[in-house]
Amino acid sequence: MKGYSRLPEAQMAPVRSDLDSILETVFVQSGLPAPHTLGAGYKDTGDGVILLLPPRHAARLVDPLLGHLSAALQRYEGVRMAAAPAIRVRAAVHVGPLSVPDHRGAAINDACRLVNSDAAYQAVAAATANGLFLAAVLSEPVYQRSVQAGRTGMEMTERQFLATVARVAEKPGFEAPCRLLVPGLPADFLRGYLTAPGSPAPGTASTPPAHPAPEQPARAGAVFNFNGAVTDPVIADEIKNLRIDRRSR
Repeated sequence: MKGYSRLPEAQMAPVRSDLDSILETVFVQSGLPAPHTLGAGYKDTGDGVILLLPPRHAARLVDPLLGHLSAALQRYEGVRMAAAPAIRVRAAVHVGPLSVPDHRGAAINDACRLVNSDAAYQAVAAATANGLFLAAVLSEPVYQRSVQAGRTGMEMTERQFLATVARVAEKPGFEAPCRLLVPGLPADFLRGYLTAPGSPAPGTASTPPAHPAPEQPARAGAVFNFNGAVTDPVIADEIKNLRIDRRSR
C-alpha cells in the first residue's frame, strides 16, 4: 500500500481494514479463494499481504482479479471520508515452487523484489499522476502462462502490458524481465514514466508528459485532454466520452 508507513498511527488500522475488505470482495468476485481462508498461505506484511495460491489460479490472478481490484479501488476513492487517505496499491504476481508446510523458497523472495522494484514504484507514480490506484507487476512466467497464452479477456491483452526489467537498488544482483500494468493507462503512455535503466526502449523520457488527473474517478481507458484545435481525424480507436470546454471561445 503506497504511503502506509507515513500515515498517522490512528489511521493505519482502519485503512488496512478497508484494504482487507476490498481484497476479500475482489478475490471472491474473481472466483478465487477468499484471503482469510488461505491459512498458512496468508502472510501479513504490515503495509500489505503475501497470498499463496495453487499455480492453477495464475491466470485468474491477472484477469479478472486485477481489473476488479482496480475498479474497487476507484469506487473506494469515491466514497471514502475526506479525512481518510486514498488507497493506492502495488501488486506483483509470480509463480514458482515453495517448500511445504512452511512455504519458503526463492519464489516469495522474487515476488517481494518485483513489488519493491524501481519499475513498480515508477508504475504507481504513473497511476497516482493520472488519478488511478493500482500498479501491477507480472513476472515473465506469469505473463507467458496467462496473457501470452490467451487465458485473459479482451480488456487484458498484450497491448495493455509494458515489457521492462525489474531492478531493486538494495539488491544489485537482482534483475528480472517483467510486465507492467496500470489499468486505465495505455502501455505506451506508461513508458514515459520509466527511467532508462529499467526500460528496454532507448531514449526513455525521465520526465513524463503532462497528463492531469481526471476530476471524477477514472474509468478503464485512456483520458485525453485537448488544449487546442483538433485537426487530426485519427486520435484513438474509440472515444466514449468527450467534454468540450467552450470558455475560451
